[in-house]
Amino acid sequence: MKSRESELIMLYLISDLIILNLSVILIASVFPVVNLHDYYNFSTYLLHANLSWIITYFVFSKKNLFLRDGYINRVKRITNRIFVFIIVALVLAYLFMPRTTYSRIFLLEYTLLFYIGKLIYYYLLYRYLKAMREKGIHVNRVIIVGLNDTARQLNKLIRYNPTLGYKFIGYVSDELNSKDLLGSTNELEQVIKEHHIEMVFVTLSIYNESKKSKDFLRLCNKTGVRLRFVPENQQWFKNRINMESVGQLVLINPQEIPLDVFESQFFKRMFDIVFSLFIIVFILSWLIPILAILIKLNSKGPVFFVQKRTGINNKTFKCLKFRSMKVNKESDEKQATAGDKRITALGNFMRKSNFDELPQFFNVLIGQMSVVGPRPHMLKHTEQYSELIERYLVRHYIKPGITGFAQVSGYRGETDELWKMQKRVQYDMNYLENWNFWWDMKIIIMTFISPKRRSKITRIFMKAK
Repeated sequence: MKSRESELIMLYLISDLIILNLSVILIASVFPVVNLHDYYNFSTYLLHANLSWIITYFVFSKKNLFLRDGYINRVKRITNRIFVFIIVALVLAYLFMPRTTYSRIFLLEYTLLFYIGKLIYYYLLYRYLKAMREKGIHVNRVIIVGLNDTARQLNKLIRYNPTLGYKFIGYVSDELNSKDLLGSTNELEQVIKEHHIEMVFVTLSIYNESKKSKDFLRLCNKTGVRLRFVPENQQWFKNRINMESVGQLVLINPQEIPLDVFESQFFKRMFDIVFSLFIIVFILSWLIPILAILIKLNSKGPVFFVQKRTGINNKTFKCLKFRSMKVNKESDEKQATAGDKRITALGNFMRKSNFDELPQFFNVLIGQMSVVGPRPHMLKHTEQYSELIERYLVRHYIKPGITGFAQVSGYRGETDELWKMQKRVQYDMNYLENWNFWWDMKIIIMTFISPKRRSKITRIFMKAK
């Protein structure tokens, strides 16, 4: 599978190419060694510059990411790579560019600006991300189980690389010789809950400690926390398939799901943005004013109902809905039931037609939800059912959805009996473990057809799986 490292490599490359192209255009505009309006000639220079940097970049792809001494180390790497870029560009120019018209002065000018631009950009990015990580914004809180050389190396990589999105909280170990020690391995569950941990790195031997490894996996699935094994014997795992990596450390993902792959996350997110924008612009733009007036006329209270719910990685977010009930103090505690007197006449129509869920496309647009995924539950349900249903919290490994496989399969609405929620979780796990883009498309289509035809399609689809 692709790792977080692959994602960062591509993001860095895109950033570099943007800075490079801006440098070429700016130099051509200010110091017209090359005519900016000679589109054929200028596009040839752009193609040459981009190709040269892509070759340079991927020669050093693994060294684009991880630092030993913070920003100063990155300055050294940027400088070394710029010199390699000049050599690659000159070689490609010699082989493919017209020798009589190619300007080496232009190359040196835009390379100098590119170099300065990279230094400024990465300095600002480094400082910004470091400040965000220190404040706990857009960060996954992590602990490291074990206290050995591998654990210390991993800790150093996390601290010096804020772009990874991790914040080191402390160690969990049976060895009592660290100031960052949070507890022993027997106290792991308590440590996870007390410190709101979202990722656990285990650096113990997965073979010598096989029983403990299974216990760690079971515990992390129970608490809804992502787990990575970092083997002590790193050399044995080098160049193996299905391995992630952080720097030179190989990671093993025992909870691997399709949406751990960066390409899958990217395409799902792009679809979410396009689809939610379409709904917001072409439907909600005129529907919100109409429903706002009707809701206000129907009962006293706000147009929107905002409720805290559990999202990806067990993080709480504010879920938007059109208000379908009278304002009451039980909304965060008591689930709606059949014939619930709190539901207004208009609210009853909106709930049956799912109109009340439409504002959640704003949650999708800002990245808190997805169009398709496990439905987000109110915090009380998360607390209640996580104790009753094994792997209940695993469903939070991905973003919650406006619609989901459980809902289109008939498991929606009131969960007055435990088996109903168990069925929801079962279908959510099926979706989580077997996700693909076309399954999302089928679920969206099934959301808009009748329950009778929907159940028939579900049976056919499950047989195909």
